[in-house]
Amino acid sequence: MAVPYTAVGDSLTVGFGAMPGNGFVPVYRGMAERRIGEFVSYENFGVNGLTSSELYANMKRSPQLRNSLKEARIITISIGGNDLIRAAKSAPPQNIAQHFNKALSQCQSNFSGIMQTLNQLKQGSKSPYIVRAVGLYNPYPQVEAATQWVQQFNRYINGYWGGSYAAAEIFSSFYGREHELLSFDHLHPNGKGYKVIAEQLGRLGYYPVA
Repeated sequence: MAVPYTAVGDSLTVGFGAMPGNGFVPVYRGMAERRIGEFVSYENFGVNGLTSSELYANMKRSPQLRNSLKEARIITISIGGNDLIRAAKSAPPQNIAQHFNKALSQCQSNFSGIMQTLNQLKQGSKSPYIVRAVGLYNPYPQVEAATQWVQQFNRYINGYWGGSYAAAEIFSSFYGREHELLSFDHLHPNGKGYKVIAEQLGRLGYYPVA
């Protein structure tokens, strides 16, 4: 019997910037399948440009997404990068820190809502499952406020650690290796970068699914 995997999130979940089949979702699916020893079927709900508020809204109102999450035994979430990118693009130079702090606070609040909604959907689940969040790397390493934003958001999503939940630490894997791991647009990972993300997710283990 297949183990259902549902991937939700932004362009990282889509695999934008890599060749088809080289995004972290299909790579991680293959790793999970080898580890669990059962076929892992998957649905990918990734949307390019998706923000945390949009994912939160989708999880509340999309019957297809909600049903997929209810049935899933493996769930991955990649979100927050577009909140950072929008904040960076719209920040007034004289007030960048305050602008970033407001965007960070909103993003954290949305992530909390995403997790609450997911927990509600999984209430009464008879099958063991895991939820894995993908931490953020910094696509703007030269912007100090962006580095602080990413590190604070990563600390926040790590605070949700529980029996079925864990967050993959991506920041240190990409820091100083942006040229090697990012694609032509200098924002999204390339195939090598997505493999790093999948490996970090795999290191978190698969208990209690396997």
